[in-house]
Amino acid sequence: MSESLVLTQDAAAEKLSATTTVKDRGLPPRLLSLDVYRGFVMFLLMAEVFRFHAVSDALPGSGFWAFLATQQSHVQWVGCHLHDLIQPSFSFIVGVALPFSIMARAAKGESRLTMTAHAFRRALILVLLGVFLRSIGREQTYWTFEDTLSQIGLGYGFLFLLGFTSLRAQWIAFVAILVCYWAFFALYPLPGSNFDWASIGDPRNWPENLHGFAGHWNKNTNPAWAFDTWFLNLFPREKPFTHNGGGYSTLSFIPTLATMLLGLIAGVVLKSERSAQYKTVWLLAAGIAGLALGTLFHITGICPVVKKIWTPSWVLFSGGWCFLLLAFCYAVIDMWKVQGWTFALRVIGMNSIAAYVIVETMRGFTMDVLKTNLGQDFFKFAGDAREPFFLGLAVMIVWWLVLFWMYRRRLFLRI
Repeated sequence: MSESLVLTQDAAAEKLSATTTVKDRGLPPRLLSLDVYRGFVMFLLMAEVFRFHAVSDALPGSGFWAFLATQQSHVQWVGCHLHDLIQPSFSFIVGVALPFSIMARAAKGESRLTMTAHAFRRALILVLLGVFLRSIGREQTYWTFEDTLSQIGLGYGFLFLLGFTSLRAQWIAFVAILVCYWAFFALYPLPGSNFDWASIGDPRNWPENLHGFAGHWNKNTNPAWAFDTWFLNLFPREKPFTHNGGGYSTLSFIPTLATMLLGLIAGVVLKSERSAQYKTVWLLAAGIAGLALGTLFHITGICPVVKKIWTPSWVLFSGGWCFLLLAFCYAVIDMWKVQGWTFALRVIGMNSIAAYVIVETMRGFTMDVLKTNLGQDFFKFAGDAREPFFLGLAVMIVWWLVLFWMYRRRLFLRI
């Protein structure tokens, strides 16, 4: 993915002549760890095809499959599973890649105006691509903006502008976003006695509802939901928008921008002349601090950790995990040079826009082709219960081979 959706670092370094090195042109070396982290995150998204839930339901006594199924699903509201870290990782890596992209484009002689126009064009394409993918199979365009691509696109232009500011200014912007977005929810009135609960599916007795002050961050009774009941109804719709079933909202792109800012700050550190040991320790310390602060705000009741509305405490908590994952990849791959195991993930990570589109458009088609050509019962060799997993594994292999074919021919889908 170029730096748009966890998008690969700019390809400028790959286009240099054979007689001119990246260092000679003043460009930073390519961070293999970033490609691997990106590939790992994209793999987690692709791995939905393993359908651990279907296997777990068929084997109710297996704790192993139950654990995999749990980690492959989003939490209902508060908390975090592994699957919940996919979108913040996408957003975080966008920020990490940005300083390298700006430096590469500047080395090619692009003006700031040209780069800015390109960034906002890329942002628009990301938003529209997200809308397009969510509209597949519908009778008309489905105008909604809570998906990963659209959320990144809505904030990417602002992130790019912040990429030219000082590290101090970036930290100030980060804190300001969290404080203002927290106040936006905290000051919004709780549902009154005349609130129309039926219009949002009547979730009054939903077990995940938060109580007391934390109730300001409940599903579909918050200011982000109120904004969408106005904003999304400005677009043509099959029926008026009243609420999102999962509680997702358009305005989550604002705290998502804060997540991207954390990535931007990490990218600035990685691009610096500091030693690899310093960078690794810095990333580890940032990760621990993020986890600690996010947890502290949650347990004290200041702000719950809720991914679906991207609360400020979620920014800190998930950002902490992103820092730690990046620290692990950077230390092992770029500092200690233990790289032999990374190839399969690099193939995915260097073409993650293509992988994302394949996942969103080709899942059912690939399954049907495999079952048609290998036989409807071919994947039952390990029993009916495990059929979904082995069918999914075959789908994953096909997808990876497509990406490998693209990798070998240097075909990288970029925006």
